[in-house]
Amino acid sequence: MKKWFYIGAIGLALFEVMKVYFIMPMPGSQEMESIELAYFLHTWRWVFRVGFAIMIAIGAHKAYVSRRWLMLAILIACLAVVFMFNFKMAADKMFYQPRQLTLADSTSNTIPLDKLVLGIEHNNEAKAYPIQLIAYHHQVLDTLGGKPIMVTYCSVCRSGRIFEPVVNGAAETFRLVGMDHFNAMFEDETTGSWWRQVSGEAIAGPLKGSALPELRSEQSSLKQWLERYPNSLVMQRDSTFNEEYDNLDDYDFGIERGDLTRTDTLSWKEKSWVVGIESGDDSEVVDWNRLKEERVVNLELDGRPVVVALAQDTLSFYAHERPDNTVFSIRNDTLIGKHRYTIWGEPIDDSIPPLKKINAYQEFWHSWRTFHPETDIFPQD
Repeated sequence: MKKWFYIGAIGLALFEVMKVYFIMPMPGSQEMESIELAYFLHTWRWVFRVGFAIMIAIGAHKAYVSRRWLMLAILIACLAVVFMFNFKMAADKMFYQPRQLTLADSTSNTIPLDKLVLGIEHNNEAKAYPIQLIAYHHQVLDTLGGKPIMVTYCSVCRSGRIFEPVVNGAAETFRLVGMDHFNAMFEDETTGSWWRQVSGEAIAGPLKGSALPELRSEQSSLKQWLERYPNSLVMQRDSTFNEEYDNLDDYDFGIERGDLTRTDTLSWKEKSWVVGIESGDDSEVVDWNRLKEERVVNLELDGRPVVVALAQDTLSFYAHERPDNTVFSIRNDTLIGKHRYTIWGEPIDDSIPPLKKINAYQEFWHSWRTFHPETDIFPQD
């Protein structure tokens, strides 16, 4: 009977390791198509745990009588694995949401102006979330115009998105559960479905195939954002997490050296920066180094003329439709074509309409390529 103790203890330890392995950045785990297996293990976790616990209980006495110290050593090791993989290596035990969300106006703001922010504006209400802060939290829940918003960021993909956290017509809450193909995943509280950060799509669980409504956001320096929206509120540090924020102090500028969050300075490497644009099912990607060199790129997205422009601060970028197939150049932060516009698309001459904005995202190349496998590359080889 003692063999049941050893089978149960080793089986429980291996189960806890495998349950975490597929949804955390462990060697080889993020290259696999294993989300369904990972979700299966997660869904039936208590069945596995109870089954292995019964085996342990059946064989514990015989194992103790036979080899007391071996039995105790294996039991302690098993419990240590259970503790580590559930309370130390679980994603929501490593990254927490702010305990107190504080937003300040420009006069009270303490965030340096050269820091990158993910900004959102709706009906003359604007808010900005420093990437250094949300890259640690992964998600921040807030409201805009009386409606809930979910500000998300994955530091391993360098991807920021803002969603309306509404599922089946009701406001939903989420927890960080892990990652898939290096992209953060969230689990909704109601159904336990898993949602991908970069797209807001449910990829496992009862709501698989559903998607959260994405809200238009922009990445820029805080200085550029406040020049555009001087009445914007800015997320401030939660002092509880100062050490975690400080560990990401250089992340904005690509100086971070961690294996998961580092930047490749050469083009088209795994961790190279790119700017991706998308419209419907079509997407195109521009090399960040080329954009820094030229500062304005004229291209087409699904037959639609588009301009992608980089501000003088070499941090803030924007994408707009090009009216009448106009080819733009740039001087300072002014787009020059048939008419002149600010870099964020507002006309210098009030008698003409503003440029129509296109969704644009800065990401690591490995992320954009993975989640936009059919993307066009600018320029074509």
